Amino acid sequence: MTVAAVVEREGRFLIVEEEADGRVVYNQPAGHLDEGESLAHAVVREALEETAWHFKPDGVLGIYRWTNPDSKITYLRVCFRGTCDVHEPHRALDNGILRVCWMTRAEIENLKTQLRSPLVLRCVDDYLAGKSYPLALLTDVA
Repeated sequence: MTVAAVVEREGRFLIVEEEADGRVVYNQPAGHLDEGESLAHAVVREALEETAWHFKPDGVLGIYRWTNPDSKITYLRVCFRGTCDVHEPHRALDNGILRVCWMTRAEIENLKTQLRSPLVLRCVDDYLAGKSYPLALLTDVA
């Protein structure tokens, strides 16, 4: 189970360059759900840890299932859309994050072989297509 944040500002998307499995790859701010954590809290935490930007989700972009063809691991990604208005430029980033950048869709597409997964471009395209579901779609039951 993973979460991801799609943030667009002036035609550019928030992207992280990171080391994963011995490669340098590009991804949305994303990560795994911690035990006892809501999906919305997880994406806010992951975005802050990976980018030093405070993410405010305003909708669910989609729920995606993808199986890595090499490892055969299946991922279920809940992707959120939202905004980032507060930045902590001196905050240390998560281990493995090389840099944070803002890229256009074309720049992201040009990195196709360096994307962490095909979910990166798919989520950007779904955002640009206007997909959005209310946050109330997700319910935590105690």
